[in-house]
Amino acid sequence: MASKNSADENNNGRDLHPDLLTVHDSMLDGLGQLSDYFGFSKVMGQLYGALLLSPEPLSLDDLMERLSISKASVSMNMRTLEHMGMVRQVWMRGKSGRRKYYEAETDFVQIITNILSGREMRDVDRALMVMEENNELLTESMPKMDDEDREQAELYKERIAQMQTMFRFAQLVITSILARVADMDLDEVSKIEIQ
Repeated sequence: MASKNSADENNNGRDLHPDLLTVHDSMLDGLGQLSDYFGFSKVMGQLYGALLLSPEPLSLDDLMERLSISKASVSMNMRTLEHMGMVRQVWMRGKSGRRKYYEAETDFVQIITNILSGREMRDVDRALMVMEENNELLTESMPKMDDEDREQAELYKERIAQMQTMFRFAQLVITSILARVADMDLDEVSKIEIQ
């Protein structure tokens, strides 16, 4: 939960309506949990949420104060968010000093594309490469093994082949999603009811 002096006020120092505070805190908590679920830090989700819900760009100091977290944590997580294309640095007219200001990317199709084509595809590719290397090692080593070890190696090769099929399927799904995501109309997607 954000501190009184930060979450209770918007960027202009104006007190927010209690219902706005409830929604704000709920969104930050939910985005933190979602971020954690997908293997990112909770702080990343909260930082993104704070920027997304802010009417104007925020500095690292603003984010540190609003979320009551260390500047090192804010800085490290903001670099990751920026690298993923979820936030961007912006210039603020009339703001002096060396402070950097950030705003959230609101093109969610672009965010999904960045994440899928970046981290997810790299992880799948890396897993397939490791499995292929292990399969080759087993194939080369099997003639030197005794019967019991060779039987175990065959089991390994069979299980690796099954995992390779699953990861190639994941590769196909990600590639298919990326091919279609650019053509999506999010307004139409939001009207779909899944039962």
